[in-house]
Amino acid sequence: MHDPEGADWGRLRGLQYSRLARLSFARLAGHGMAALLVLQTFATRVHPVALVAWMAVLVGVLISGARFDRTLLDADRRRIGRREMHRQTVSSVCIALVWAIPMALFAPFGNAVDRMTLWTILAMLMTGMAVTFASMPLGTVLFSAIVGTVSIGVFLLEGELTSAVAATAFVVIVTVGAVEAARTFLGARVAEAGMADKSEVVSLLLREFEEGDADWLWQVDPNRRVRSVSPRFAFALGEDPEDIDGKSLIQLIAGDAWEKGHFHPSLHDLAERLKRRESFSNLLVRVTLRGSNRWWELSASPKTDDNGAFVGFRGVGSDVTEQRESAEKIAYLARYDTLTGLPNRLMLNEAVGDAMGYAEKWRSCCAFLMIDLDRFKAVNDTLGHLVGDQLLAMVSERLKLILRDNEVCGRLGGDEFGVIIQDASDGQRVEELAQAIISTLSQPYIVDHHTLYVGASVGSGVGPRDGATVETLLRNADLALYRAKEDGGGRHCLYEPSLHAHAEERRQLEFSLRNALDRDEFSVVYQPVVDAITEQVVSFEALLRWTSTEHGFVSPAKFIPLAEDTRLIVPIGEWVLRTACREAMNWPDNVKIAVNVSGEQLLDPYFSETVVGALSATGLPPHRLEIEVTESIFVRDGTTAQGTLENLMGIGCGVALDDFGTGYSSLGYLRRMRFSTIKVDRSFVQGAAKDNPESLAIVRAVVAMADSLEMSTTAEGVETEAELAMIRKLGCKKIQGYFFGRPMSATDALALFSPDRMARRLAS
Repeated sequence: MHDPEGADWGRLRGLQYSRLARLSFARLAGHGMAALLVLQTFATRVHPVALVAWMAVLVGVLISGARFDRTLLDADRRRIGRREMHRQTVSSVCIALVWAIPMALFAPFGNAVDRMTLWTILAMLMTGMAVTFASMPLGTVLFSAIVGTVSIGVFLLEGELTSAVAATAFVVIVTVGAVEAARTFLGARVAEAGMADKSEVVSLLLREFEEGDADWLWQVDPNRRVRSVSPRFAFALGEDPEDIDGKSLIQLIAGDAWEKGHFHPSLHDLAERLKRRESFSNLLVRVTLRGSNRWWELSASPKTDDNGAFVGFRGVGSDVTEQRESAEKIAYLARYDTLTGLPNRLMLNEAVGDAMGYAEKWRSCCAFLMIDLDRFKAVNDTLGHLVGDQLLAMVSERLKLILRDNEVCGRLGGDEFGVIIQDASDGQRVEELAQAIISTLSQPYIVDHHTLYVGASVGSGVGPRDGATVETLLRNADLALYRAKEDGGGRHCLYEPSLHAHAEERRQLEFSLRNALDRDEFSVVYQPVVDAITEQVVSFEALLRWTSTEHGFVSPAKFIPLAEDTRLIVPIGEWVLRTACREAMNWPDNVKIAVNVSGEQLLDPYFSETVVGALSATGLPPHRLEIEVTESIFVRDGTTAQGTLENLMGIGCGVALDDFGTGYSSLGYLRRMRFSTIKVDRSFVQGAAKDNPESLAIVRAVVAMADSLEMSTTAEGVETEAELAMIRKLGCKKIQGYFFGRPMSATDALALFSPDRMARRLAS
């Protein structure tokens, strides 16, 4: 009657409705006979036209229903949808309404006998449907409800109360009977379908076992000799059945071990179980067949004769060599790094745990060294992951060469490696190994005709002193590594408790930095850049300062790297850009503003729009803005950085190359991009003032190169008369340094252009 959840009712409905098609003819015959009886009963009491019209409607409804029923012949082999169920329900309702017409329209023209005769005909139809259409109770219930309700109403209107009560009782009985008959019918069909499914499944399993080539039957007698050899078992052994019948099972599968007497433990296990006459299941046994090792999975149970005497074992077996090899490969991949072949993080953690257990047992200590490659990201980004992977493989080979027997190295992930010293009782070994790692990994690598230089930083912790658990020791070694990287890299740092305080300070600083912009804690100061000849201010460099509510004044050297690591530099840099452009609008039109931009900002896909937005919002002409970048951004992602800077130069902004000569200096940058300014680092300025030959040569070369490329040069860090004189002599166009002004507030910068100040400068 409805579709409860949790069953395949589409299929069960198919079992119900399939019977309708088979009883279609009987249904038409029954309704035809009933219709003729109605015509006979009311032939003299109802106008013939009305009777013929009713008969025509009935025939049409019955034929339409029969046609639909014929579409259900295959319903037991498919699922019945709700649309088909709805159509069948509508058909039953239509037939019921047509049969209600005689009782509603014809019966009032007859007498009590005629009405009782008509009711008898209708009751016959209800009973027939309940008996023959047990597969579909819904049709019977609807037919009985509609016809019965109309009949009861007519009896009541005619004052025939007894007939009305009898009709009511009959309708209830027929409805209940139809539902129960349908329940019984459907239960039987479901049971039949279930038995058929089970038989099909068993047949499939038997056929699969008989036709497959992975399983076989085997049998041994009480002396463990093979008997009743099946063809497939003989094929698995690679022998003819008659050649192995009567031979010892262990001898057949032991190979050379039978003569040597050195059996694999799994063979000992099998022999013991056979000897003890105990059942076993899925026993993994290594067998040797024609010199090749295979893995079998055997199951068997002891058998007895009618007298209870033991007659041997009978069981099944299968060759699971491929599955075992796959499982071993999966286990290997789960514990080893596929690129380097070294233990991975999971196995390293287990090894650290073993080392700490060993240290606790023997009252000694162990050590864990965490290694991070310096400048590896630059190699990976510029030359590609393929070169980076080859480099990591070479690093792993070098690490293996410098380790001792009780030391294990592995790859933690990316460019991080770890080394475990199981016995670190010799306190000097940790420092000695760390320095050896740094020295060895810093040697040049040749990869695809590229000569690559990467260094290494090492952080170490000694257990259990620096950590009583694996997690604590690894975390503390990581803290030490972070300190080594923070100090410039290429060094070893041993864990100290103070590093926790340093990490906590950094965490608090990061928290404050995330709120600094909203709290209006940032400010911008401006350092003047002057013409080397006239000493007139030609531009300012905007420099960010932070005075924190919690930490007071924080050095840029401290918070700028933190902002870059957390990518907070992107919103902070946008604020600096807008602030500097807005302030520059207060200066003379010939004075430019230079804003430092980090690699994180240049890699932001919306940075060009940010610059355009700042210029548009403040009204500053693009030619008055100069973007300062360092060479490191080209090493990190040269293509993206170059594209962004070229877009900015396209709208008229200048681009200055800062700290030229101190990092990854390459003439390739100057060939690919037309910078507006090259800034000479203060270390070369000071060296040139002291007549250092290398510094003098570098400054002369930079100035000559910039002149030939029509670029300007700015000497940074000029602090004395001697440095100023030397820079002028070498030909630098612009000068920046404390000699002409320290970084100053916006008010002080604007005061430099006051009429009195300008007049005094011109007079001097």
